[in-house]
Amino acid sequence: MRSLWTAATGMAAQQSNMDVIANNLANANTTGFKASRANFEDLMYQTTVPAGAENSSGTTVPTGVQIGMGTKTSSVEKLFAQGNFTQTDNPMDLAIQGNGFFQVLRGTQQVYTRAGSFKTDQNGNIVDASGYPLQPQITIPKTAIATHVDPSGVFTATDATGKVVQTVNIQLYNFPNPAGLQSIGANYFIPTTASGDVTNAVPGGPEGMGTVLQGFLEASNTNVVDEMVNMILSQRAYEANSKVIKSADEMLQMANNVVK
Repeated sequence: MRSLWTAATGMAAQQSNMDVIANNLANANTTGFKASRANFEDLMYQTTVPAGAENSSGTTVPTGVQIGMGTKTSSVEKLFAQGNFTQTDNPMDLAIQGNGFFQVLRGTQQVYTRAGSFKTDQNGNIVDASGYPLQPQITIPKTAIATHVDPSGVFTATDATGKVVQTVNIQLYNFPNPAGLQSIGANYFIPTTASGDVTNAVPGGPEGMGTVLQGFLEASNTNVVDEMVNMILSQRAYEANSKVIKSADEMLQMANNVVK
C-alpha cells in the first residue's frame, strides 16, 4: 500500500525536525548561537487522471486525480535574528547590534563568529575563547591599563596617565546570504558558494554593518517557548504518521483474511 511508504517519509521528516529542535534547545545558553529551522517539501505525485483531460462523455475533467508520495527535509536554515544582550561589564566582551560577524584566524583558515567573548593572550593579542586571534590582529601595548571600544568600532588603549597609546579600528564582516554559511561548531561559520563573497567595513557605517557594544555579549536567539511548541507539534505529527502505518497494516490484514 502506498500509504505505508508515504507515512514512513512523514516519520523520517519529523525525526529530522526533532533533531533540529533538540540542537536549538541544547544551545539555548550558547553565546552568539543562531537557531535553525527545518524546512520540508512534498515529494513527487502519481497522476492517474491529469487535470483537463477529456472523459468518455466528451467533457473536461476539472481537477484530475493526483496522489502524493510523502515529504522530505528540503533544508535546515540558520535564523540570524538578533539575540538578547547580556551585560557583563567585561571590557573585552563585545556584542554586535545589527548585521555582521567578527573574523577570527583559526590556524590558517578565516572563520566568522557572533560570539564576542574576547580575551588577551600572553603576548597581549586579542583572542577568542578558543585562543584564536581576532582579525585584523590587535596587540595591546604592555603599558596600557584600560581599553575602550566605541559603537563605531574604534578601539583605544590608555596607560596609567590616561594617555592614548593605541588606536585601532575593529572591522565587521558580512555576506549577501548569511543563511548560506556553513556551521563548523565552536560558534564558527565559514563561507560557501551559497553565502556569497565576504565584505568588510567599519561598524555603523553606510555599508550596513551593525554597531559594537562593549561590555555586552549576544545571547542565543533560541526561543525556548517556541521550540517547546514545535516539539509538541512534531511529536503529534510523528504519532499521526505512525497511526497511518498501523491503519494501513490493519487494512492489509483484512484484505488477507477475505478468502478465509
